[in-house]
This record gives sequence, C-alpha cells and structure tokens, in this order.
Amino acid sequence: MPEDLALRSPDVVIIGAGAAGLMCAMTAAGRGRRVLLLDRSNKAGKKILMSGGGRCNFTNMWAEPANYASRNEHFCKSALARYTPWDFIALVDKHGIAHHEKKLGQLFCDDKSKDILNLLLTECREAGVELHVNTSVQRIERTDDGYALQTDLGPVRATSVVIATGGLSIPTLGSSGFGYEIARQFGHEVLPTRAGLVPFIITDGLKELCNELSGTSVAAVARCRDQSFSENILFTHRGLSGPAILQISSFWELGDTVEIDLLPDRDALAWLQEQQAARPDSGLGTVLAGVFTKKMAGLLADRWFEAKPMKRFTPAELRDVAARLNGWQVVPGGTEGYRTAEVTLGGVDTREISPKTLESRRSPGLYFVGEVLDVTGHLGGFNFQWAWASGHAAAQVV
Repeated sequence: MPEDLALRSPDVVIIGAGAAGLMCAMTAAGRGRRVLLLDRSNKAGKKILMSGGGRCNFTNMWAEPANYASRNEHFCKSALARYTPWDFIALVDKHGIAHHEKKLGQLFCDDKSKDILNLLLTECREAGVELHVNTSVQRIERTDDGYALQTDLGPVRATSVVIATGGLSIPTLGSSGFGYEIARQFGHEVLPTRAGLVPFIITDGLKELCNELSGTSVAAVARCRDQSFSENILFTHRGLSGPAILQISSFWELGDTVEIDLLPDRDALAWLQEQQAARPDSGLGTVLAGVFTKKMAGLLADRWFEAKPMKRFTPAELRDVAARLNGWQVVPGGTEGYRTAEVTLGGVDTREISPKTLESRRSPGLYFVGEVLDVTGHLGGFNFQWAWASGHAAAQVV
C-alpha cells in the first residue's frame, strides 16, 4: 500500500478547519493528543479571512449567554464560562496582534483578518497538528474502540471524532450540510435551519424607496418578537441591511412585521410639535433634513406624507407623521438567504450533547463544536467567541 494511503491512527480526527476546528485542534494537540485536522476547502479558515470586513471581529468583551439564541438556552453557559473573551484576548496579545474596540465591546484587528488565522495555524503547527485541506470524508463508522473513517487520504481510525463543519451560510466558502448528515447518522435530531444575521428583501411598495435610498445609513432601533436592537440600518437595492437589521433577522420569521424607529433618540411627536412652533413656514422635508440626509428627508416627506408647510399639519396629521417615524412598520418579503448570511440558525439539537464536553450522548467519542450546533450568537464577535469556547471545551477531553 502506498505510504500516503496507509492507515492513519491519530487520537483525534477533527473535520472542519474553521474557527472552532482550529481552536479544538491546537488545544487538543497541546495536551499531547495526536490530531488530524481535515477540511474539504482549499484553505483553512476562509470565513475568518472574510469576517469583520477583512479585519476579523474576533470576540466581544461582553459575551455572555444572553447573547446567544438556542432552543436549549442554558447549553452554552458551561463552555462560555470556561473559555472567556479574555482568554482569547490573552492569546491575541501573546502573538503581538494589534487590535481595538470598535464599539459595544467588539474587538477587531488593527490590520487584517489573516493575523487571527495565522495565530491559529501557528499554534496548530507548533503543537504538532497534522492539517490537510482539499480533503473530504466519505464515510464515518462506529467501531469497538472509536471510529473508522474513509477519507481522500485513505482509511483513518481514531478514538475521537470532532465535527466542526459549520452551518450552511456563505456556501461559496465551502459550507455544506455534512455535519448535519453525520449528526442524523448517529441518531441526533437536527433542528430546522435557516439563514441568520442576513439582510432583508423588500418586495412590496417600499422596494422603490429602498432602491432610491440605496447606500444611505441611519441610526435606528429594529424590533420584532420582543427583541430590539439599536444600531444603524442600511438601505440597499434589494431592501434593508445594516447591523440592526442583521441582528433582528435572526428573530424574524416570514410574515412577521419589523418595527423600525427612525428617531430612536427622541419623541417624534414632541420634536415635530416643537418644529411646528419654531418653523411654521418650513416644509416637512426641510425639517426632516435636520436629522436625515437631504435626499432621505425629501423622499420620506414626498412618499409618506403630504409635502406642505409645518403650520398646515393638523394635530392628528402630526401624530400620524410621528407614529411613522418612531414606528415604521415593515413586512419583509424574505431574506437574502445563505448566500450572504453570516450564520445558520438551528442545527444539531443540543439536548443530547454534553454542555461540558460537547460529546454526543448517543455515540461516545463523537463531538460537535461551533456553528453546526443549535447555538447562534448576536452580531459583533459573539459567534467567534462560541467557536473558541466550544472548540476549547471539547479539546479538554477528546
């Protein structure tokens, strides 16, 4: 048998060389475990490279369980408590990577995302991880003493297998449903999946307004299903995006109304009444231009309200204008889907996964980490922190 197709017998096989897989590999190898890390893509950590606009929002200083959505809301607590943002920050500092807080606890590299990927690859290399990209796994079977895998490298046997294959978001980076298939194979339920942290598509009469305002960003509060996020929204040719929209999209379902407060820092009615008294001859568009861009102010005045001097608005009309500004009702036609989604909602049901070790309760020696699980963080570094924490937790016992 050729040497490259000889039976490999590492202690641990990790499938998926993204954030969670790399963390798990370097930590397990650091414990002295022989680790084989496989990825079907041509490069490790592709999602890391494109994250944060190329600067990688690698964690959030204020990450806590409340920042994560899961059907099993307590599941993430153990791993997050045992590997905190400060643990990863210490690793970043060890490698001399300059970073900064952008806002709301979000930490970004000063330079490029590749700094974080290089950190992980260096740690893996120094710990002795055997990494292979462009390598698929065709089959995984349970054996008396672990698992037998058929891979592009040939047959592999290992005591432990870690599934770190991510979800379905951004398929151009190599995502697939492989992790879900393995979970089902070994008796796990996979909860319904859908795109999360994703822009909305507008298909009704508001589409023309969104198109005309494409590129315009404004501070707002987006609300849906008892959730609210205060950030900017961005008008696009297809609908709405921006941090507040991406955040609320993870809680929205088809048919839901999203309420958007376009004047989150003020009571719109009180402000309009003040403007009416102070500037009675000014048009509504002129008044709105004091808080929005001139183009947005003009379009809102023309499309939503009657363009006339402030003194001609009756009290009832002024209340209607205020209600629209503080509570714009939008019913998205859908989302842009996995193509642009930052995460996948749903996934492997965590009720049959150990929260301490991330090990399957149905198949000992099988572990699931990262996005493949039904744990989804808010926008702002929280999903990376889950990758680090879950990968680190599994690595303690594989």
